Order: sequence, then C-alpha cells, then structure tokens
Amino acid sequence: MNEGMNDDQRDRNGDDAFRDAMSDVQPLRNQRSEVERTRGDPTPAQLQRRQAAVDDHRDAVDPNNLHQGEVALVGPRDELSWKKDGVQIGVFRKLRLGKYEVDAELDLHRLTVSQAREAVFKFLKASRAKDLRTVLIAHGRGERSDPPARIKSYVAHWLRQTPEVIAFHSAPPNRGGTGAVCLLLKKSPQQREDNRERFS
Repeated sequence: MNEGMNDDQRDRNGDDAFRDAMSDVQPLRNQRSEVERTRGDPTPAQLQRRQAAVDDHRDAVDPNNLHQGEVALVGPRDELSWKKDGVQIGVFRKLRLGKYEVDAELDLHRLTVSQAREAVFKFLKASRAKDLRTVLIAHGRGERSDPPARIKSYVAHWLRQTPEVIAFHSAPPNRGGTGAVCLLLKKSPQQREDNRERFS
C-alpha cells in the first residue's frame, strides 16, 4: 500500500497515525505530582526502621545501660535494702551497720535524672577499675522533688541493674541515713585470688 511513497511521505504518514492514536491520551501531570508528594512522606514501616537505626546507633555510641524510663517510686525516708543471692548474711549485716570502710563517695544532690544516670555509671565503672569494694552514693531524700524521692528511686533501680553491685543498704545515720546508700561491689578476679592465698 505504501509502495509509491518515498521515505519522507512514509515518516509523515507514520507521525500522523501516531498522533491520531494518541489524540485522546491525557497527560499524567497531576498523578505524577501526587506520587511525588506521597513519596516524600515516609511510611510507618520506614519510620519504624529509621527509629530502630537511631536506637542501634545510640546503643553503639552510649554504653550506659542504666534505665532512664519510669521506675517504681520509693518514699523520701524509705530504707533501701537489697542483696543478691549468695551474699552472706554476716557480710550484709556489716554493710547495713556501716562496719565497712567506704572507699569512695558520689554526691548526686542538685543533679537531673539524666546527669545522675551518667554520674552513677561513671562512678561505678571507675570504682570497679580501682578494685574498690564498698562505696557510698549520696542521692538525697528528695522530699521537695516532683515526684518525691525521684533521684533516690532511680538510684535504687539502677543499682539492681548493675551486675557489679551485689548488695546495698541505706547508710547509717552518721553517713547520711536514708539520704544515702552504701553498696558492696563484686570482688575482682585479683581480689578473689588474693583472698584464696590469704586464707588457704
């Protein structure tokens, strides 16, 4: 049918046919902009993945595992007392009565929860590095804080979270009473070896 036409005529006829075939096609301009708009908004799954990545990064950067969420509250004048299984009753009694010499102290007065968390973490880490056995944390009673005994409550929770802490008890009256806590740290491998040699 196109035998008598030259190449230019065939091209023009092809273009005309294409235009005729496409004459009722509408541009997708509005739909494309809608896709672009929704593409800019992250899906719930993307938001969840992003948050998980942030949390993973925070955990990798911050080795401090002390919990900063809500904790069980204690009263300003409540006595703190706790020990791990295996701690001898006589050892715990001596701690409770203040019979052990305190090797180091930390004062948390006037600190925020976040500041106290960091201070407790660093203090316990340094105490372990120096092979200290009995240390004291002055957390205050927090009678005027909101809620009352806020820092004290966090300290009680954090100490139970710390593997190196094997027992704690509110300090005797001359060391701060219910505004401070004495804690007993796990013996280092070197201290255990020294004890074996001393008593064998």
